[in-house]
Formats: sequence, C-alpha cells, structure tokens
Amino acid sequence: MQEILIGGNEETQILMNAAMGNRHGMISGATGTGKTVTLQILAEGYSRLGVPVFMADIKGDLSGIAKPGQAHEKITERIESIKITDFQFRANPTVFWDIFAQNGHPVRTTISDMGPLLLSHLLELNDTQSGVLYSCFKIADEQGMLLLDLKDLRSMLSWMADNAKELSSDYGNISSASVGAMQRRLLVLEEQGASHFFGEPAIQIDDFCRTDFSGNGVISILDATDLTSKSPRLYAAFLLWLLSDLFETLPEVGDADRPKLVLFFDEAHLLFDRAPRVLIDKIEQIVRLIRSKGVGVYFISQSPLDIPEDILGQLGLKIQHALRAYTPKDRKTIKAVAETFRSNPKLDTETVIKELKTGEALVSVLNTDGSPTPVERIFIRPPESRIGALSASERTEAITRSPYKDRYDQSIDRESAYEMLKQKAEHMAEQAAQQKPEVRRSSGRQSAGEALLKSAARSIGSQIGRQIIRGIMGSLFGGKR
Repeated sequence: MQEILIGGNEETQILMNAAMGNRHGMISGATGTGKTVTLQILAEGYSRLGVPVFMADIKGDLSGIAKPGQAHEKITERIESIKITDFQFRANPTVFWDIFAQNGHPVRTTISDMGPLLLSHLLELNDTQSGVLYSCFKIADEQGMLLLDLKDLRSMLSWMADNAKELSSDYGNISSASVGAMQRRLLVLEEQGASHFFGEPAIQIDDFCRTDFSGNGVISILDATDLTSKSPRLYAAFLLWLLSDLFETLPEVGDADRPKLVLFFDEAHLLFDRAPRVLIDKIEQIVRLIRSKGVGVYFISQSPLDIPEDILGQLGLKIQHALRAYTPKDRKTIKAVAETFRSNPKLDTETVIKELKTGEALVSVLNTDGSPTPVERIFIRPPESRIGALSASERTEAITRSPYKDRYDQSIDRESAYEMLKQKAEHMAEQAAQQKPEVRRSSGRQSAGEALLKSAARSIGSQIGRQIIRGIMGSLFGGKR
C-alpha cells in the first residue's frame, strides 16, 4: 500500500492511502495559517509516488518546490516531534506555465474547445445572449469555419448581425443589441489578456500527465499571480475547462493503487462565484464521475462553505487549518465546519478550530473501505523542497531547460473563421469594383456596387478590414464613406 505522510502528533502519524487520492479533498483555513505548505507537501508526496500534479500558484510562492529546502531549527524540531525517519531535502521535477507567457510556457486553448457554456459564464451573458452564442457555434460548425481565437468569434458575431434576417428562420432572432453587448464584453476580455489564452498551438492535456526519467510525477505550476487580479473569471474558466477536458479525453481506469493525475485548485471560491446553476451542475457531475478516470481534485479556500454543498459532499480528504471567530457569522461558519468532520471523543472540534496554530490542522482521511477516519489534531510535516519562491534567474533557467520550450512558445495563426470571412468580403469587393458604378452624389443614394462594398466591410468584422474596404471605396467613388 502506497501512502503519503501528512503529519502527526506525539501519539500518531496521519498517512493518506494513495489509492484514495482520486476521492478528492479540501484544504481550508484563514489567511496565514499554513494552507500553502500543506498543498506543497501533498504535491511532493504524490510526485514521489509517480503521480503528475497540476496546481495554480496564486501568491507566487509555490515555485520553490523545484529546489531542495534548507535546514532550519524549526524544521528539525518538527521532524523530531512527528518522528519522521526518512526526511531529506530534495527538489521536484517542475514545469512552469503562464497564460500571459511571462513566467512560464504559454497555455492556450481554442474558442471551439472552450465551448459556449464556459464562454457564456466567462462573458457573463444573459440567457438571450447565451442563445446567440450557441447559435454562433452551430453556424460556424455547419459552415466549416473554425473558431480558434477572439477575432474569429468577433468576425462570426458581426457576420451574424449583418445576416440576421436570413438566419432567423433557422436560428431564431439575432438582435444587433445582443451582438453589440457581446462584442463589448469581448473587448473587455481582450483588455484583460484573454487574447493570450485563445489560440494555437493549444495545450495538450497529456503534457500535464508526465513523469520524469526517475519515475517521479512532474509538477505543473500555473503562474496565476496576475491572472487572478486582472481576470479572475478567466482563471475560473481555465480551471473549469481543464477539468472538463480531462473528463472528456481521459480513458476509464477504475480503482487503481494511485491516481493518474492530481489537480489543486487554489482560491476555489472563484470557480463558483456567480456561476449559473447549469454550470454548477456540470461541475458537480464531473467531480463525481472523474474519479473513474483516475483524477483527484483538491480545492483550497478559506472556508469549506465556499464550495457548493453537493460538491463538498464528494470530498474525501479534509484538512482544516485555523479559522477565527471575530463575528457572529464567523462563529456560525466554524460550527458548520466542525460538523463536517467525523467526531473524535478526545476533541472538541469546534473549539480546536479556533485554537490551531500556524502549521497545525484538523485532518480526516479515508480508510481503505471508503469511510472517513475520526478527526485528529496534528502538525503538518515540513516540505522537503524550498519554502518560498524561486528567484527570477532560477525560474528563467528552469523554463529554458524545460522539454516544452519549443513546443508552445511560438503562436500559430492558421486559416479560420476570420480569414474565411475576410476572403468572402474581398471577393465581394472585387465584384463591386468590376461593376464600375456611376456615383449619384446629387440624389444621395448608394449605387449597387457601393452598397456591396459596405456589406463586405461589415462582413470582415474588424477595424483593419473596414479600413481596407474604405480605401477601395475612396478610389472608386471619391471622398470618405
């Protein structure tokens, strides 16, 4: 039986059976109580067992897992108190990722792979606008147009608005007001850096499921220090897309002696903030069923109550750091959290939660039969890797030596919806130019060729494209249109 040491006290050590790792878990506690170190030691433990790990680094201090730790008297004291006999400082195989491509390899996916459900959540669309977005995906599929990046989506929406009457019989009403609102949301999203995320080459999920030459699981760290501050909804959408894609692509593995992949989702409340019921139901379904794919999901947040109740009920491992009771609401939260543990007659769980020191936690793991163990108060074991962030030069060195250095660093912009619509518009412009229409300035009416050119300009759906068409119109008709 393969196990991960979580910590211990003077009487016992708490070990988690790796076979229960795909039953998911929760790490919670107030700011500064030790959640990051707990996440770090779990990631180390899984990596030693050959299990790949993916985790988001919110504060920038998880990168130290790539370097061995250093001796310290407090670490020595903790090792002796928990009675750890095989402790040694060592590094872990680590790959750094970053949606903005500043502190790691770029992470990309396509608009099509993200899908209309997650995009609707990301753009905060209402039901009518979501319906238009679903129609956009269906039309693009039927027309053989790839939706890869944001300009593809903008072009498709513009084309739909210009051809709303022809499309209404098959796809319902497509109002210019809805399209306009969606275009504005896309502009905001682009300002937040989403253009870095949508495109190609898209990340291959298998690259998160690697082991090194020694058989240790590779730890993939997503730098999210800027992401959560600039665009928290993009962060949430990425994690939900990752979870969904794993569920759809990984094969069934059944019950194994360890997970195939473990995910740690920090600031987990961002996944559910203002999420529609249909999306929460989808997440619940995935969390419940992805266990059979050999994937373990661990949520990290200040309170377990940040997680919807139906999902919280699916979590096996529970590690609770200290919570503070400053308000009546805080006291109610602590009482509710205490009730989620299997009671231990030796502990008053509700009282202990308020007394825990930094590095202490209440822990309950799963027995081999799937039942939770009684809650125990323990000290979390110290990590064998460095506590704290890498220096800029150390991170740069790690990225330079990464096996993925040349795979994702250069973006690709192949023919997709934007280019196809642009070609159609240019063809319409050529047809109009060949007609050599006479200009009727006195009547104030447009010629057929002029109208055709303006229609072409709208179809391109971009400012640059419209400038090209206006240049053609200027040379044919004179003046500015």
